[in-house]
Amino acid sequence: MIIPLADLNEETLLNIIEGFVLREGTEYGEADVSMQQKVQQVLKQLNSGEVLLVYSELHETVNIIPKQQLGEFELSETLQQ
Repeated sequence: MIIPLADLNEETLLNIIEGFVLREGTEYGEADVSMQQKVQQVLKQLNSGEVLLVYSELHETVNIIPKQQLGEFELSETLQQ
């Protein structure tokens, strides 16, 4: 299920993004990128619709996925129920 960003307060959204950034261990090449910059990049992607905030009822988790993976996410949720 897609979670509309407007349904979350700013602090909750930022906490979710920070958790995502810490879990993913993203690689930014030779340049160091601060946590704040990474969070802002993900927030920008969420606001543009490039990535989506989704809730898995099956696993009771929230995650951020690329928009292109939405179909795969929904299919895996359906198959595992």
